[in-house]
Amino acid sequence: MPKVNPPKAKKIPKELVIHNDTRVDPYYWLNNRENKEVIDYLQHENDYYNLITEPTKKFQESLFHEMKGRIKEDDSSVPYKSNGYWYRTRYETGKEYPLYCRHKEILDAPEEIIFNGNEMAEGHDYFKIGGIAISPNNKLAAFGVDTVSRRQYSLRIKNLETQVVFEESIENTTGGAVWADDNKTLFYTKKDPVTLRSDKVYKHILGTSAESDKLVYHEKDETFSTFVYRTKSKKYIFIGSVSTMTSEFQFLPTANPDGAFKMFSPRKRGLEYTVFHYKNSFYILTNKDGARNFKLMKTDEEKTLSDDWQEFLPHREEVLLEDIDIFKDYYVLSERENGLNQIKIIRWDGSDRYYLPFKSETYTAYVGSNPDFETDWLRYAYNSLTTPSSVIDFNMLTREKVVKKEQEVLGGKFEKVDYREQRIWATARDGVQVPISMVYHKDTHLDSTTPVLQYAYGSYGSTIDPYFSTVRLSLLDRGFVYAIAHVRGGEYLGRKWYEDGKLLYKKNTFTDFIDCSKFLIDSNFTSPEHLYAMGGSAGGLLMGVIINLAPELYNGIVAAVPFVDVVTTMLDDTIPLTTGEYDEWGNPNEKEYYEYMKSYSPYDNVKKQGYPNMLVTSGLHDSQVQYFEPAKWVAKLRDMKTDKNVLLFDINMEAGHGGASGRFEALKEVTKEYAFLLNLEGKIP
Repeated sequence: MPKVNPPKAKKIPKELVIHNDTRVDPYYWLNNRENKEVIDYLQHENDYYNLITEPTKKFQESLFHEMKGRIKEDDSSVPYKSNGYWYRTRYETGKEYPLYCRHKEILDAPEEIIFNGNEMAEGHDYFKIGGIAISPNNKLAAFGVDTVSRRQYSLRIKNLETQVVFEESIENTTGGAVWADDNKTLFYTKKDPVTLRSDKVYKHILGTSAESDKLVYHEKDETFSTFVYRTKSKKYIFIGSVSTMTSEFQFLPTANPDGAFKMFSPRKRGLEYTVFHYKNSFYILTNKDGARNFKLMKTDEEKTLSDDWQEFLPHREEVLLEDIDIFKDYYVLSERENGLNQIKIIRWDGSDRYYLPFKSETYTAYVGSNPDFETDWLRYAYNSLTTPSSVIDFNMLTREKVVKKEQEVLGGKFEKVDYREQRIWATARDGVQVPISMVYHKDTHLDSTTPVLQYAYGSYGSTIDPYFSTVRLSLLDRGFVYAIAHVRGGEYLGRKWYEDGKLLYKKNTFTDFIDCSKFLIDSNFTSPEHLYAMGGSAGGLLMGVIINLAPELYNGIVAAVPFVDVVTTMLDDTIPLTTGEYDEWGNPNEKEYYEYMKSYSPYDNVKKQGYPNMLVTSGLHDSQVQYFEPAKWVAKLRDMKTDKNVLLFDINMEAGHGGASGRFEALKEVTKEYAFLLNLEGKIP
């Protein structure tokens, strides 16, 4: 790599005082996207990144074409039927964005293109369509458009018969909307313009000005967000308000859009529930009465308060009940036991019940899009670390199974039998067994010289299931092992697994990851010279903690859009997401949480020591992890670290939290990460 001096941010000490404790932040000034000096500094970081990585640019280009070459360009989704139409998305060769299409009644009917994402994206560096909602009479489509990547959508309406998009545009929405039965009334959610919390539900009448829209509900509690949806039965519209630990719903018949929403059951701290409708009853997925892994309850349409709910399916200590899908003759449960997805099919009349059979320990199976209530066919998806994704239709009555689509891996080189997958268990320092899902090429010899990329997320109860990736093959084919550490903070092993990795137990997430790393090294899968770690967002926080605690274990780290300035961010209730996350991280306005948070916050705990080689990424318009968190962190690391390892900071000046929006443009971001890792391993020609 070229010998050049990295950027050095100036220091303007700012004292931050709370609970009689003073923190001094020398880089607080970077928190101003409108300041030219800030933009200049970020550009300097990008220039440095480009200069240092220049020797790998040619390889990145070839890697991009390798990854792109595995993807079927003229691909399309499996059609699904809803209200008399078959819907699908498809791609055209060389194009970045999908076409949203439909066929009336039969798939052989002429194709109607509802939206052409490529035409709509012209002139925009970032483009995303969100929340397409078709009116009950199939003549209109509400849709959201985001051209900045801050997840603030402009809500528009299109006449599908004339192809005319109405002039009316509703700004700063979540992108989605729900139609009432009258085909002219829409309910939608708006965001607070500063915090971006979804806090208001409005009613819009077709043809009227957005300024005249009626406010239906305002969620004033800053720890809650609100949303609106329609039941699969199409009979009710629901407004939901949720925080990390508490739920509340209101409902209204879709046939009566001018009526008043009725409270389903008022919020009670710690009571979570979700509502489904079938015939004349509501079914409630809930943790009521200590059902930590959730159970299913039932009540009739007129008696919806929680005291009236009756148990339908009991709580099970070893099985997490994640979701339910409702059909005319069946209901389908999505469960998780010992970390593995399970799909259980049950007839309403009780005459039949069974699980779909899955044999691997490193697979992902989930129920897909099933909007048709009347059908006996269940659509689900399956893949594993070595098995490309399949979309499968399963007849719940005859048990006939039809594979509708198998993901094609082009390029002529991929054979499933060339790869190995396994699940192993590491022992954490408190004796808990932590699972690790691994995949590697059959020719990769596992020993201390083997490069291993260890990945995890570990927050919000979000589980990283073992999944197939065509992109990942570029690492596996070059001798890397890919390992997913299912650390506490996710729900891989049930709700307790999540609860043991949040709030005042958050450090379990970090020590689990470190203990998994030590296990891989001690078991001779790899060594510190060849072990790498990767995580994004809250997983980037994880990266920040592990390099403070155990930098000697890793040769390289990729921290994508990392949430690293935990204390300052959680004390600033004007920053998007902050107040809604007190139940996840704690409220640092309370001393106990402040001190705990400060004890692990990556930015606050950077110290004079050696750090691994690092690649940090960010997006200037990121609404979830503001760009200044990684910017300040990198600046402080540059100032404090005592090693000569490389530290790179790559800022996408056009994108936000999710990076590039185009189908293939997003691959270029992955090539940067992979080139960084492969270069450290000496595997770039």
